Amino acid sequence: MHTTIPQALTSAVRRDPTTPLLTWYDDASGDRTELSGATLDNWVSKTANLVVDGLGLGPGDTAAVLLPPHWQTAAIALGAWSAGLAVAFPGRPQAVDALFAGVEPVTEWPATDRFATGLLPLAMPLRELPPGSVDYVTEVRNYGDHFRGAPVSPDDRALAGPVELSHLAVMRTAAERAAELGITAGDRVLVDTRAYPDPADWLFAPLAVGASVVLCANLHPAKLDARTLAEKVTVVLSA
Repeated sequence: MHTTIPQALTSAVRRDPTTPLLTWYDDASGDRTELSGATLDNWVSKTANLVVDGLGLGPGDTAAVLLPPHWQTAAIALGAWSAGLAVAFPGRPQAVDALFAGVEPVTEWPATDRFATGLLPLAMPLRELPPGSVDYVTEVRNYGDHFRGAPVSPDDRALAGPVELSHLAVMRTAAERAAELGITAGDRVLVDTRAYPDPADWLFAPLAVGASVVLCANLHPAKLDARTLAEKVTVVLSA
């Protein structure tokens, strides 16, 4: 079993960096984005370099990722973990060092640095930004494709309040959740984000056991069978 989240990602990329690791669909916009292990790792590394070199953050600091399930959400959270930060997902507001959110202003979460993304097709930049925010997809492109930070420890904090968990605890829980959902190594998991919005289901569980994900927002029921066949899906998590 992997003992840290970055370790699980590294293992997934090394298995085959060229095959799809996370494929994104939005049936409302028609967007489809396919990320191989190498491509996702590139975004993760750029995010980690942004956090470390751009913001001067590291172990002991906290990032809030207040975004719905999306490939950019995965890249941001995984980048923060790679840099040694603890991540807070939507829930009870708290003070954080860096905040990543959508286009609506987020005033109830105090943050030193704020980034916004529209989660747009082709990672397009925003035309208008919330006050005090920097465009994540524009800024992150300025940073290196490889991250050389110190390894994260299993005992390091991974999730920030109200329930705080170490990397080891997250990985153990993720492996248990994968077993509950019937996800095993090598599976291709289609996830309906409306039915399974929790990162424990769409991100942690597949990553922990070595599965890839087809993440679907606004999933149209009529497209489920064809998509399952086209994406060679072996496990479906849908309402």
